[in-house]
Amino acid sequence: MEAVRQVDSAPMFSIGELAREFDITTRTIRYYEDQGLLAPIREGRRRLYRRRDRARLKLILRGKRLGFTLGEIRETFVLYDQAHGESRQLQYYLGVLDEKREQLQQQRRDIDDALAELEQSYARCQELLSRQNTDGAG
Repeated sequence: MEAVRQVDSAPMFSIGELAREFDITTRTIRYYEDQGLLAPIREGRRRLYRRRDRARLKLILRGKRLGFTLGEIRETFVLYDQAHGESRQLQYYLGVLDEKREQLQQQRRDIDDALAELEQSYARCQELLSRQNTDGAG
C-alpha cells in the first residue's frame, strides 16, 4: 500500500486507501472515528491517518469478527494507552487481557464442540440415507 504522504517522516494514509485495503466503506471508518476509536489528522475536510490508526483499524475489524463490541474494543485501547509505565494499570490491563483470552478460548471450545456434533449428525444422516437406498433397491 502506498502512503498518501509523509508527516514528520511517518507515512500517512487517506480514508480511501484504508477503505480499499480493508475492504470496508469510508462511512465505516468515519463511524469508528466518531466513536473515538480512530483519530486522523485533519487538513481542511481531508483526513490523514497515521500508522497507529491503520493498526487500530485492523484491530477493530479483527475484534468485530471475534464478536467484541465497539465498547470492549474502545476499553482495550484506553487501557493500553493508559497502561504504559504505571505498574498498577499494567496489572489491570493484564487482567483484562486474561479475561479476553479466556473468552476466546471458550469460544474455540464451543466451536470445536459444535463442529463435532455437526460431524456426528452428518455421518448419521449419510448412514440413514445409505440404508434407505439399500432397502429401496432390494
